[in-house]
Amino acid sequence: MPDAVVFDLDGVLMDSEQRWNAAKEELVRESGGRWRDEAPVTMMGMSSHEWAAYLRDELGVPMDVDAISADVVARMERGYRRELPLLPGAQRAVRDLSARWPLGLASSSNREIIDLVLDVAGFADRFAVTVSSEEVALGKPAPDVYLEAARGLGADAARCVAIEDSSNGLRAADAAGMAVIAVPNAHYPPERDALALAAATVAVVGDVTVELVARVGSRPDRGPHGRGERRSSGPRR
Repeated sequence: MPDAVVFDLDGVLMDSEQRWNAAKEELVRESGGRWRDEAPVTMMGMSSHEWAAYLRDELGVPMDVDAISADVVARMERGYRRELPLLPGAQRAVRDLSARWPLGLASSSNREIIDLVLDVAGFADRFAVTVSSEEVALGKPAPDVYLEAARGLGADAARCVAIEDSSNGLRAADAAGMAVIAVPNAHYPPERDALALAAATVAVVGDVTVELVARVGSRPDRGPHGRGERRSSGPRR
C-alpha cells in the first residue's frame, strides 16, 4: 500500500491555470511588454522566480523579478477572495484521501497563494505538508518539489502516489519515482508522452478514490517510475 498521497494544486484542485495566465498577460500588456501565444505553455510548471524572470527577460516587463511576482500574486489574491474556483469533486477527494493517508501538496503556486487557498477552501488541516516550487531549487518538470513533499511527509517517494494534470507536473512526479494519477487539464491538455507516464487517468479529481489510489500505489509491476496499467474513468456526466 502507498504511504502517502501528494496533490498538485492548479489544474487538479483548482480551475486556475487560465487565471494565472490572465494575470500575467494583464501585467505584460499594462507594462508595455510583448505577450506571446505560447507563453502559457512555456511557463507551466515554472516556479515563481522562473516565470517572473521569463516575463522580464522574454516578454519585456520592465520590473525586477520580485516585483513581478508580487504584482501577479496580488491580482490572484483579489480574484480568489471573490471566488475560489475549486474543481468538481475536489473537496470530496481531499476529505476521503486524508482520512486514509497523510496528504502533501506540491505546487508551482507562490506560498501566499497556497496558504490562502487552503484556508478559504477549508483544507488547511487536511494537508500534513505543503511545498511551493519557489522553496526548492527547480520547478517542474524537475522532481524537486515532489521529493521535498515526500521528505516532509517522512515517506519514500517511491511509496507515494501523486495526482497531476499537466505535462511538466506528470514528468516531475514520475522523475521523483512516484506513481502518478493523471487528471488531464482541460485548458492545457498534457502531451501524449507525458500522459503515458500515468498509472491511471481520470476525468476529474472527484474520480480519484481511495480504492484507485490503493490500486495504483500497490501494483507490483508499476516499475521504478510509477508506470503501470492505465485506467480511464470516461466522461463524467
